[in-house]
Amino acid sequence: MTTAQETSTTAGAKAHARAQAGTVVYAAPTVPASRWAEPPAGVDADDVVWADRIPGGGYAHRVLAPGTTIRLTDVEGDACASLVLYHADMPWERLNVADTVKVQWQVYAGGGYLLLSDQARVLATVLEDTSGHHDTLYGTSSRARNEERYGDGAPEGPSPAGRELLALGAAKNGLGRRDIPPSVSFFQGIRVDSDGRPQWEGSAGPGASVTLRTELPVVVLLANAAHPLDPRPGYTSTPLEILAWRDRVTTPADPVWSATPEGHRAFENTDDHRKGRGLR
Repeated sequence: MTTAQETSTTAGAKAHARAQAGTVVYAAPTVPASRWAEPPAGVDADDVVWADRIPGGGYAHRVLAPGTTIRLTDVEGDACASLVLYHADMPWERLNVADTVKVQWQVYAGGGYLLLSDQARVLATVLEDTSGHHDTLYGTSSRARNEERYGDGAPEGPSPAGRELLALGAAKNGLGRRDIPPSVSFFQGIRVDSDGRPQWEGSAGPGASVTLRTELPVVVLLANAAHPLDPRPGYTSTPLEILAWRDRVTTPADPVWSATPEGHRAFENTDDHRKGRGLR
């Protein structure tokens, strides 16, 4: 225990702060990321650029280069990763969930799914998916909804709303609340029945993962908060693991490039944009 007297002077506060060096803090990213104890198979530790574990009710943000692979893992089986992406060089270009769904004729995300901007470019590609429990329709929770359901929705409270967490991440990247678009949620599934009603599927269980590849320089915002349609009475959110490493962008040699006419055009738009900005 640290007493107020021990940190009441500059010298005492400095000594206390320096004594924390090397202390493992659960909600802090590993810095440098190359120190992460278990880099992905076949990946050199020096290529790992982001290693983090977000507790339930937490958030994370990072700016990543094109051709970065990101693996999200639902560690204990009740994470819900609400994801928003922005073009890092032009943040007015951002994830557009409506276009993502409409252009691909598919509301259910999975391997080969493209996360599109409103400029018809691919911000990220879903490479692998061992969960299959996701949602592109209902976004993340609001403060008002969480206050009604759980009694609190503040980011520092016991049941933080996803939108409040995304707002914190946005602010740290020079963005405001008006810049936060609808998000895609991974690891808590929703299906729509024949009558158009949402059916809660929940999680695929501990250890499920989603692997994405960035196709442009992106700002990544992640909120790990209970899904707004989660029917359980208590706020339920467990840790989310993030690992990202240097890789490559998608090329015409990759099957996903030409898997659909719409995807082919989106990749061509993206490649043309990268060339014009000298990103190749």
